Amino acid sequence: MVRFEDLEKGQDIGSRTVELSRASLVRYAGASGDFNPIHWNERFAQSVGLSGVIAHGMLTMGTAVQLVSDWVGDPGAIVDYQTRFTKPVPVADAPGGENPDTPTNALTISGKVGALNEEERTARIDLTVTARDEEGKEQKVLMKSQAVVRLSA
Repeated sequence: MVRFEDLEKGQDIGSRTVELSRASLVRYAGASGDFNPIHWNERFAQSVGLSGVIAHGMLTMGTAVQLVSDWVGDPGAIVDYQTRFTKPVPVADAPGGENPDTPTNALTISGKVGALNEEERTARIDLTVTARDEEGKEQKVLMKSQAVVRLSA
């Protein structure tokens, strides 16, 4: 259990890497109802100017905030969550196209306590979220990704 009194600004809350595959995108599309072809159809994604299929923004955002939810131990403690999408997360077809479960990109997520509000008993958690671009270079894919957590007495 996270206690407000034990927190300090700059404190690391952890990190994780979450692999993404084409199958991840299909599962998310089914769960969310977002069947936009830029998330599954290579030809269509390229026809609208993308290098290929990209992950859903909400999948990226939700995957990132899961770090905070797991850290605090209660998803209901998150009272605000905001971010800016800065770069798409390309999810290429598996080599040879044989196994859609083969990960072809990953989100790397880390979090730190960015601010504490003693009166409200809240902590702002600042997330850093990166993934590889089309050339394989690690890029920030979310900016100003911040979750506010209210901690009980």
